[in-house]
Formats: sequence, C-alpha cells, structure tokens
Amino acid sequence: MADRPADEEGGRFYYKGNRLKQLRAFVYTTRLGTLSRAAEALFLSQPSVSLQLKALERELGTHLLERTRRRITLTDAGEALYELARPLVEGFENLDREFQSKTKGAQAGKLTVAAGSSTIQYLLPELVKTYRERFPHVHLALSNVTNRDGLALLRNDEVDIAVGSMIDVPHDIAWAPVYHYDPMLIMPPDHPLASKTDIRLEDLSPYGLILPPKRLTTYRLVDMVFQQRKVPYTVAIEVGGWDVIKQYVAMGLGISIVTGICITEADRERLVVKNLRQYFPQRSYGVVMRKGKFLSPEARAFIDLIRPGLLTHRDYDESGHSER
Repeated sequence: MADRPADEEGGRFYYKGNRLKQLRAFVYTTRLGTLSRAAEALFLSQPSVSLQLKALERELGTHLLERTRRRITLTDAGEALYELARPLVEGFENLDREFQSKTKGAQAGKLTVAAGSSTIQYLLPELVKTYRERFPHVHLALSNVTNRDGLALLRNDEVDIAVGSMIDVPHDIAWAPVYHYDPMLIMPPDHPLASKTDIRLEDLSPYGLILPPKRLTTYRLVDMVFQQRKVPYTVAIEVGGWDVIKQYVAMGLGISIVTGICITEADRERLVVKNLRQYFPQRSYGVVMRKGKFLSPEARAFIDLIRPGLLTHRDYDESGHSER
C-alpha cells in the first residue's frame, strides 16, 4: 500500500498537535464575539487567531463560524463543537487549580468576590452562610469596594467575580442581573408626608434630603430624575452608609430616597416607607465578571447558589446597559 504524501501526514500531525490552541481560539472567539477581542484575551495577534480558526475548520471539514460586520456567530456545526469544546478548554484553563486542590486537599480552594457595602451587608449574608456550610474548606474573601474599583479588580484578575449593581456595562464586562429592588421614600412617622396617600415628586421639594455622596449611583439617579422633571430639591445632609442615613431619618433630620435592598422589618417599625417606583428606576443587583475569563469551580459554585446556570455564553456575551 502506497504511503501518504509527507506533506499530508505532516499537516495532519501539525494540526492535531495544535488542536488545543485551535479550540482555545474557537472558544474565546465565540465567547467574545470578535477576533480582535479573542486575540487580546489570548495575547495573540488577530491574524494568528484567524489562522487557527481556519485550520480547525479545514481539519474538521466544516464551517464553524459566520463572519458578519458586527460580530461572529456560530453555524449549527459550531454550536455543536462549542458545547463539546468549552468544558475541555475550561478544564485545561483550570488544570493548575484543580491539581492543587486534588493534591493538597479542598483547603487549597479560594474565592474572591468584589462587592459594595450595601451588597455585602444586605444581599450576601445568606449566600455566604450557605456557601460556607457547603464548602467549609474554601477560603472566601469579600473585597468591599466601589463599582469602579470592582471593575478594575476584575480586569486585573484580582477577584474572581463581583456582585452588585450596574448602570452602564462596558463591552468587556459580563452582567447578569438577578435581584430587583424598588426605590423607597423613608421618613419618620410624624412627618407631614407620612399620612399622605399619593405622593408626587413635587411634594418632596420643601423637605431636605439625606443622600449618599455625589460620587455614588444613588445620588446621581436622584439628581437625574429631579432634573429631568424640572422639580427643585434640596440636599440637607450628604453621608455614606444606608444604616447611617436611616438613623438620621429616624431622628427627624430629613427624608431620603433609598433602594429597597436596605429596608428591613425593623426599619418598617420605626420609619414610614413609601414606594416611589413611578418616578425613580429600579436597581438591579447581580453577577459581574470579565468576559473571556474562565470561572474556577469555587466561583461557579457560588454563582449556582445565586441562580443555577446563570452565566451561559448566550446570557452574558453581549455588552450594553442594564435594565434599570
């Protein structure tokens, strides 16, 4: 039987020997949507990624990707390969971590989550409790940071994920909102507005507001709504921390517009709480991560506690704005 040509044998050996590189290029391109983003995430040139994709298609004998002007989409064959390739590539990406976990025990695992003060105080306690009960040997670190600092930590891979609220979502960040809270007007029980049934935005003008610092989202949203409706308002006290704001309101130092996430049953006993959703947008809280980052088993377990199967490539590859 005649031998195969040397170039055919060499070509097949070359491509199969580099199959992992091809699959990584394919998975990253699928997740990030463009060759340029995939190349940046893989620390390769765009032509190199393109060559690897073409070699993979030639080796498998089928088209995997449809190239449009805005982004790259999958063919039916590409969909099938992505389901097979993604766990393989993720497994390779996490090989070192898994090896350390197998050889040194479960205590080698670590999870770092970035979150703001309100998220850590009001949203995460039950999640953290459940996570610790199920994974007692994982070292869990919560970084208390602002939204901007949390994004910087994500981009530098200093944290695995972030949990919190977002308004504008950068193109390189994945955002999956889960919890939604209404805006609430809070005041002491003896306040003139406490007995009023239908509160209009104009009714707030005579009273001083107690708001978080200007650099934070709540202040900017409140200011935006008053400005858009051309309703005057006054900030009596600017102070950080929902608990401090609620305490000052209870003392009769002013009224405030807060996010429902911070309202507890104890608060409703000492404050009058009225929903202002007709004027102010809801705030959504959820999982934030860097696109193209493969999650560790510890991070996946934490996200599954929030909502099983929350982050699939269909859910979070698109950039844009949150629904608030």
